[in-house]
Amino acid sequence: MVLTDLSYSALKAYQRQHRDHFPENLSLRVHRALSWLSKAEQARANKDTDTEFIYYWISFNAAYANEFGEIDRIGEKELFEAFLSKIADLDTTERLYQLIWQQFSGSIRLLMDNKFVYQPFWDYHRGRISEDEWQQRFMASKAALNVALASKNVPVAMAQIFTRLYTLRNQIIHGGATYNSQVNREQLKDACNLLNKLIPLIIALMMSAPDQLWGEGCYPVV
Repeated sequence: MVLTDLSYSALKAYQRQHRDHFPENLSLRVHRALSWLSKAEQARANKDTDTEFIYYWISFNAAYANEFGEIDRIGEKELFEAFLSKIADLDTTERLYQLIWQQFSGSIRLLMDNKFVYQPFWDYHRGRISEDEWQQRFMASKAALNVALASKNVPVAMAQIFTRLYTLRNQIIHGGATYNSQVNREQLKDACNLLNKLIPLIIALMMSAPDQLWGEGCYPVV
C-alpha cells in the first residue's frame, strides 16, 4: 500500500509504524531520506529555494546511492536512472505517471524548455560541440519526453526530467551558481516544485516494497 498523504509527518509516522519489518538497508535509506526531506520542507516554508533544492537532492541521494565503489564503476547518472526505473516498476497504480502528467504543463515543461539546465548548451559555449548540435539535441530531448508521456513510458520520462535536474544539481553543488542569484531563480523554483511532489512519492514507493533488494547504502552505520 502506498500512502495518499505524502507529507513528511505522514511518511515519518508510517516509517515508525513499519520500520521493524524493513530490511536494514531499506530502513537506513528511508530514515536518512526522510531526515533531509524534513529539512527541505522547512527551507520551502522559509522560501530559501537554493537550500530547499539541495536538501531535496540529498534526500534523493540517500534513497538511491550505493557504495561509492559502484558509483565509480557505473557513474552516478546511470545509477540513479536505474533506481528511477526500479521505482517506476514498483508503481503499479501509475502515481508517478499521473504526477508527471499533472506537472507537465507547469514545472516540467518549463524545465524542459530552459536551455540553462541543459548540459549540451554549456558544452556548446565551451566549444565542445556546435550550435546546431546542441539545438538538435535540445529539441530531440523534448520530443523524447513527449513520446514517453504518450506511451506512458515513465522510466524514459523520468530520465529526461532528471537529466535537467542533474545539470542544475551540478551547477549548485560544484559552485557554478551564486546563492540566491536572480539568474537561476526560475529553474530552481520549477525544480523545487517538482521535487516537492516527487521525492515523497519515491520514498513512499520504497516503503511499500520492503521485499525488494535495495543494496548496501553509502557509509552504513557501524
